[in-house]
Amino acid sequence: MKSSGIGGQAVIEGVMMQNQDMYAVAVRKPDGEIEVAKDTWQTFTKKHKALNIPFVRGIFNFIDSMRLGMKILSFSAGFYEEEDEAGEKKQKAAEHDGGEEKEGKMGESLMMGFAMALAVVLALGIFFVLPMFLSNLFRSFVTSRALMGFLEGVIRLAIFVGYVLLISLMKDIRRVFMYHGAEHKCINCVEHGLDLTVENVRKSSKQHKRCGTSFLLFVVFVSILFSMVIQVDQVWLKIVLRILLIPVIAGISYEILKLAGRSDNWLINLISKPGLLLQRLTTREPEDDMIEVAIRSVEEVFDWRAYERENFGRTFPEASENAGKEKTSGGEA
Repeated sequence: MKSSGIGGQAVIEGVMMQNQDMYAVAVRKPDGEIEVAKDTWQTFTKKHKALNIPFVRGIFNFIDSMRLGMKILSFSAGFYEEEDEAGEKKQKAAEHDGGEEKEGKMGESLMMGFAMALAVVLALGIFFVLPMFLSNLFRSFVTSRALMGFLEGVIRLAIFVGYVLLISLMKDIRRVFMYHGAEHKCINCVEHGLDLTVENVRKSSKQHKRCGTSFLLFVVFVSILFSMVIQVDQVWLKIVLRILLIPVIAGISYEILKLAGRSDNWLINLISKPGLLLQRLTTREPEDDMIEVAIRSVEEVFDWRAYERENFGRTFPEASENAGKEKTSGGEA
């Protein structure tokens, strides 16, 4: 199976798909209509070739994913925000004069930046610093430094899995996980040479080796190895080292994920198993109308027929391939 190279993300009542410099986000609006916004997105590694080297590109691609993720989440959430006390839904294409629109975009960018910074700080504290302090509670029972590092990693893994389990209980998150499943199913459908139809997508797997869930799990596992090898006594130095090593850990994890996405080697498949198992929590079986949204998103940025002609020798009728498509928004997400 050859990787298609497309990736995506579930959003509120929708799916974003990205192919090289293009991305499209499709959202099922409250009135049932599918709204699609399509735009370009150039990553740090595309803008600066020096960053596109193994074990360096991973951290910048992760930052890019967070930036784009915040942008499209804001876009999808806009359709479900109340405009006034009567409960009317806010329209994305509200009219503003040039000055107000510019000011609004600046304010939105500042809020997104603040939210990203806060999320990073919380993630560092919960997933990297907190396990260190919790593992110290066992210091009187455990004398081996390597074992202490392993214990810290196990606590980090438990916190991560517990967090995923906790948020999966929320109704809104469960729907996002269903769209996440639709995203994976669409990509698997294409990469296995099937027509991108609701029926074929429904039959496809909701697990994929290139998923962000697998990346985060690789981060946890790689951090366990670093915790076992790199040991210091001073608490402040431990905290500093864990923060400084995050880009290194992310870079290594990204390369493992990238290799997993393009290889069917038995060893690669073996180390991908834990991530695929965890995806049972972060993906759910989608409804047909969710699959329709994911298909729309794919078709806006990826010619799956050309891909299947090239990789599977498929042939398609000359009839219009875009019949029945709903109107696509010309605005940016």
